[in-house]
Amino acid sequence: MSGGAMTPGTRVRRRRRRSWSWIGEGIVAVARGLVFFALMLAGAGPLLALLLVLVLALEALRSLGAHRFEGAGLTRQGPDLTRLGLLPLAIIASSVLATRWLAGLTRGLAGRWCGTPVAAPYRPFPAAGADELGLSQRVERRLRWLATDPATWRDLLWLAVDACGGWILAAAPAGLIAYGLVCVASPALTIAPNSPLGSIVARGPAAIPLGIALVAAGLWSAPRLLRAYGRLVALMLAPTRQAELTSQVRHLARTRSESIDTGAAQIRRIERDLHDGAQARLVAMGMTLDAAGQLIDDNPAAARALLAEARESSARALAELRNLVRGIHPPVLADRGLTDAIRALVLDSPVRAQLTDEMPGRGPASVESAAYFAVSELLANVSKHANASQVWIDIRHSAGMLRISVSDDGRGGADPGRGSGLAGLERRLAAFDGVLALSSPPGGPTVVNLEIPCALSSPKTSSCSETA
Repeated sequence: MSGGAMTPGTRVRRRRRRSWSWIGEGIVAVARGLVFFALMLAGAGPLLALLLVLVLALEALRSLGAHRFEGAGLTRQGPDLTRLGLLPLAIIASSVLATRWLAGLTRGLAGRWCGTPVAAPYRPFPAAGADELGLSQRVERRLRWLATDPATWRDLLWLAVDACGGWILAAAPAGLIAYGLVCVASPALTIAPNSPLGSIVARGPAAIPLGIALVAAGLWSAPRLLRAYGRLVALMLAPTRQAELTSQVRHLARTRSESIDTGAAQIRRIERDLHDGAQARLVAMGMTLDAAGQLIDDNPAAARALLAEARESSARALAELRNLVRGIHPPVLADRGLTDAIRALVLDSPVRAQLTDEMPGRGPASVESAAYFAVSELLANVSKHANASQVWIDIRHSAGMLRISVSDDGRGGADPGRGSGLAGLERRLAAFDGVLALSSPPGGPTVVNLEIPCALSSPKTSSCSETA
């Protein structure tokens, strides 16, 4: 019998584990639902604080009206907000910030626990000119930014909806289980019939079966109600269609500007390399040939030496031109595609590298070029800074995404903010709606994952793994 064969006893044990796995899943879902219930209770604080400010404002307006119509000599009734100073503004600001924090935490937990990713819908803070403003002006500007963002009011509406009944989806399974456990334990408990607990807890022969049924119902329904709660969170807290379009326009404007700047910098680099490299060598070679032409009749030996020097200069100029062309767009990338171009990088890398390719076809030329230069930059970082002995490159395409992973066994500690080139890679990939994810703890390993949306063409039938 082969090692992969499964005996009848093994199949039975696996079926038993699957049949009981819903209990563990239900327990986890109940615990997560209680966390969401706790967030609802925490959200009641900002709502009550804002309600208090609203009541104070209404009382101040009422007392002001009474003072106006009853005569100037009467004492004003009710609280006066002018006497409170900055307290109402401080309450409003702290409540709104707490609301944002709770809403952001709810979005994150809904994505991880409910399987419903929810993006943050907030407008970016207008930081332009902030350094020229005083403290009070900066505070006023931030408050205006919070108050005019529609997502702020949607967060407050979410807290109200959650407090009015949304929490039931998250906490109902825990309530069923708690009530069922009390029913199961009721024969062993001394409960007065006239007490509030005795009036709602089932007693008698049906108490234990009813309790077991309620516990099972709570465990079974917990994952389903948790997913429904996640959909409610997405409905209330996800960006609106208008906000998504605004964010996309802002993203496209930023990436377009960065792409233009990057293209201009590359053109300046090419011009500088041509002027300082190949062009200077060609000018020197022309002068050498001119000198050789003047000496060829009188001093043939010196003329031959100058011609040999000109030949070496032409070879060096040709090598520099080839390197320059390779830096613009490698011929192997255009002719044979991304995988073979990266394989050529691997062969020239001073660090031992292993390449795994699962690409069924070729992507657009612009995407392949961006991915090639990203991998080239990452390999250069590994050889210069990582002190690694091995690097692994994995290239694949799935779910409409080109995914490239570059990892090494170096010392780690890579930081995009320290001039490692990773920030520039992020900006270049953003032009294609691509993302770069970095994991580089001190001591290593370093793992960089690239994802670029693209479609493939020209199917390929082979995949390979190579070690250099």
